[in-house]
Amino acid sequence: MPIAARRRIIIFLVLTYALSSIFYALIISSGKMKAIPTFGLMWCPGVAALITRLATQRNLRGTGWGWGKTKWQILSYLAPAGLALVVYGFVWATGLGGLSPKGLIESAKGVQSVPGILVTFATLGFLLGMVFALGEEIGWRGLLVPELAKTTGFTNTALISGAAWSVYHYPLILFANYNSGTPKWFALIAFTWMVVAASFVFAWMRLKSGSLWAAVILHASHNMFIQEIFDPLTQDRGTTKYITTEFGVGLAIAYTLAAWYCWRRRGELPQAEEAGAPR
Repeated sequence: MPIAARRRIIIFLVLTYALSSIFYALIISSGKMKAIPTFGLMWCPGVAALITRLATQRNLRGTGWGWGKTKWQILSYLAPAGLALVVYGFVWATGLGGLSPKGLIESAKGVQSVPGILVTFATLGFLLGMVFALGEEIGWRGLLVPELAKTTGFTNTALISGAAWSVYHYPLILFANYNSGTPKWFALIAFTWMVVAASFVFAWMRLKSGSLWAAVILHASHNMFIQEIFDPLTQDRGTTKYITTEFGVGLAIAYTLAAWYCWRRRGELPQAEEAGAPR
């Protein structure tokens, strides 16, 4: 089984980066993360995973299609909001960044009520985010994490999947506008730190719940709360962007603490052969 798992991992990674190169070229040529190329890019890991499973095992088992226990989905939705509230709350309270609804209202494009904007983003915006996130998660947590769990321990599973997930974003950081305005070297370090730390949380949730949907919801919730709500609510005061956004040290530290908590509870995870079944 480990040999077959390693084979699937290699095929998946090669296909993911090969397919992604098409959309890297489209995004880099325009210099912007436009919706359609971004959607295509985010579905490259999913398409690669589906092809890999069908080619190597003639079915899609092990992906984690079952819903599992709803408590994991609820936790996945709330966790990014809690982490962001700690980081951004600290920034607002200390004056490192300002709190203003102006940016949020401008990003909503027509909705003037802050409560209305929050409800819209937290429901319709979140559901749309799930469509985007599903593409990545079928790959990273639907195939890569459970297959890695068959060949190595939880720590290496999280580190390897986190490294692959980080590298997948590098062309966007280096050659497009996927950045908050910090120097590229700083953005690359902070983003990698955050993604690798977050991968411990994603891997733990995926393996603990046995459900792909826990990871999809976690991914969509992170994007929605950070990119659509907390970032627009925050006014830059010079050093703010070095702490906030996905390219600052704030979320990297917050996810590191969450990663440590999940790592401490790694003994609760099921055996590798059970990882594909919801519980």
